[in-house]
Amino acid sequence: MAGILAWFWNERFWLPHNVTWADLQSTEEAAFPQAEDLYLAFPLAFCIFMIRLLFERFIAKPCALGLKVQANGPQKAQPNAILEKVFTAITKHPDEKRLEGLSKQLDWDVRSIQRWFRQRRNQEKPSTLTKFCESMWRFTFYLYIFTYGVRFLKKTPWLWNTRQCWNGYPYQPLMPDLHYYYIVELSFYWSLMFSQFIDIKRKDFGIMFTHHIVTVTLITFSYVTNLTRVGTLTLCLHDAADVVLEAAKMANYCKCQKLSDLLFLTFAIVFIVSRLGIYPLWILNTTLFELYEALGNFPALWVFNVLLVILQILHCFWSYLIIKAAYKAVSKGKVAKDDRSDIESSSDEEETVPRSKIPHSTITTNGTSGTNGTNGYLTGGTCSEEH
Repeated sequence: MAGILAWFWNERFWLPHNVTWADLQSTEEAAFPQAEDLYLAFPLAFCIFMIRLLFERFIAKPCALGLKVQANGPQKAQPNAILEKVFTAITKHPDEKRLEGLSKQLDWDVRSIQRWFRQRRNQEKPSTLTKFCESMWRFTFYLYIFTYGVRFLKKTPWLWNTRQCWNGYPYQPLMPDLHYYYIVELSFYWSLMFSQFIDIKRKDFGIMFTHHIVTVTLITFSYVTNLTRVGTLTLCLHDAADVVLEAAKMANYCKCQKLSDLLFLTFAIVFIVSRLGIYPLWILNTTLFELYEALGNFPALWVFNVLLVILQILHCFWSYLIIKAAYKAVSKGKVAKDDRSDIESSSDEEETVPRSKIPHSTITTNGTSGTNGTNGYLTGGTCSEEH
């Protein structure tokens, strides 16, 4: 085990030339990031999740009810043992042949069976109230952490001059405010990774899970290697768009359509400007070029940049979907639905033909994304339609 740890923490991988882990040990004069600090994120992630449950129940839910957000879930399908067995054990989307067999077995017409399966699928979807509470929690956290990040960064020299990120690296003392900012952000994303399995099911689950993994890895990696200055810039930049997005979703759930449309278009502008403009010109420029000029080359630097580039690829994918939505908004005079990350399970339109025969253009997606993170975007319908 000692040999494996020694191999993993090889200084020539993680640190610039002529720098050792002993050089970065905290002393009474100066504190530096320590790998063991990251263990704090796990109990704090659990605390954040518990705070979320209390917030949604005692703050978000009363607010939602006060705003007349619909509390009832979808209509439940009538109990039927045969159809329930097919639904749970075989398929949730029976084909034409199976529908005809069930029709003969139950003496129901095909349309009634299709309706039963649609209602049964919808039955598993969360109510608008549940979605509002989740969005309000994320909005509150993103607003808090973004405000904290801005207040912290405006006092730092590297906000205005990214070359200051590398001044004195890696012997840059860890400030208490920076440590708190990093640990809270890391804990939140750990909580998102775990809660994603029990939260509202979204079609882009795999993409968002990848996003969370990349984010957690980046935060951890940058902390261990003391690349925290550029890390704070990246965190704050990403939180900006998520605040507006969650606000747009809440407005939509409250059926404030004009406000929702305005907030979504604002979100689209903020997202594209920050992720396709500021991020590559500000963050990638300093990590790919200014960092190399200041410190030369070492393996961890390349891993760090690969992760940042993967994040940019995700930005491009989501921006493409947002631009599609914006185009539909202009051409149709209304905002289409966001596909980025608030997509619940597949839409259940009235199925008068087998699912395999439904033209792709008639199948709309559900939801208005989030974050954080961040974090797909629009493919059809309007924001007023239920997400």
